[in-house]
Amino acid sequence: MILHLYFARRFAMTFLLITIVLFTLVMLIDGVEQARKFSNFDLGWQKILQLTLLKTPETINLILPLITILATIALFISLSRSSELVVTRASGRSALQALIAPVTVALIIGVMAVGMLNPIVAATGKRYEQLSDKYRSGGVSALSLSSEGLWLRQGTEAGQTVIRAWRSNADASILYDVTFITYDPEKGPIQRIEAGSAMLEDGGWTLSNAKTWPLKDGVNAEGNAKTYGTLIVPSSLTLDQIRDTIGEPAGVSIYDLPDFIRKLEQAGFSPRRHKVWLQSEFARPLFLMAMVLVASAFTMRHARFGGTGVAVLAAVLTGFGLYFIRSFTQILGENGQIPVVLSAWATPVAAVLLALGLLLQLEDG
Repeated sequence: MILHLYFARRFAMTFLLITIVLFTLVMLIDGVEQARKFSNFDLGWQKILQLTLLKTPETINLILPLITILATIALFISLSRSSELVVTRASGRSALQALIAPVTVALIIGVMAVGMLNPIVAATGKRYEQLSDKYRSGGVSALSLSSEGLWLRQGTEAGQTVIRAWRSNADASILYDVTFITYDPEKGPIQRIEAGSAMLEDGGWTLSNAKTWPLKDGVNAEGNAKTYGTLIVPSSLTLDQIRDTIGEPAGVSIYDLPDFIRKLEQAGFSPRRHKVWLQSEFARPLFLMAMVLVASAFTMRHARFGGTGVAVLAAVLTGFGLYFIRSFTQILGENGQIPVVLSAWATPVAAVLLALGLLLQLEDG
């Protein structure tokens, strides 16, 4: 037990140290990128720093498997050079027994990443998109789903328009049973429009069977209402913006994702991408455990045998290969070519089995 705690502490400290180093490096690189991206908008360094801090957690969450591989490599190279692995084996412990502690720590890190880091990334990522859109256009465009339908908000310097629709087609290009309410920044609501459908085209919405009501003080709204067979309403939104807002499951906390999937289905959107993401998050602890096993299979060897550089390179390349395969299977799942559960769990399970096979062959074979 003492030896397991020792290995666990060493792995946790190495993981934390590498995370701090990469966090600092990502901050510096992303800070330069944010300054370049918003160079034409005359933002102060405080706003650039704020955008950088909001963006960095997403990057750290993305490279978590790489951090796990590097931490495992650093741990076992250190243990090999100090001959602690030799002593461990001389005490009668096999390679698999020595890996119990690092694998357990990786499991805990994976669970914490899903339960704690995921909501943080969702919140910071959403806030980053809101601020970046605000700094670029002076207004905010947002989308939300509820039991009352689909809600959109398009904004410019002239004002805001709130759009509610009961449902839409699969790609969000057409909304049905739509209501538009236009707000003046100083006067409040000034116009209401209801339409049977609204199609988003370049520069505006094309409304069918529309009726408008003025909402100005002292004006009879119903008496001054007008009907149109077709009506064009200018818009700052684009289809890509709506699809990106709906299509980024990372922007939704894992605790809210099941309910969000249900609302997507009610609104007429395809929730397959979000279902794949949800299952992938559940499989993340297993994938981090697989990264520990893969990296250890190449580096649990005595330093005197030589070839340490080749072993490290092989471990990193294998990890990158598994990460690429995992991303590829997720894309196949999002496109409906393979089942959702298979797309999320196949690669982590296969990676664990591959690593165990390598360990049994190279260490205990």
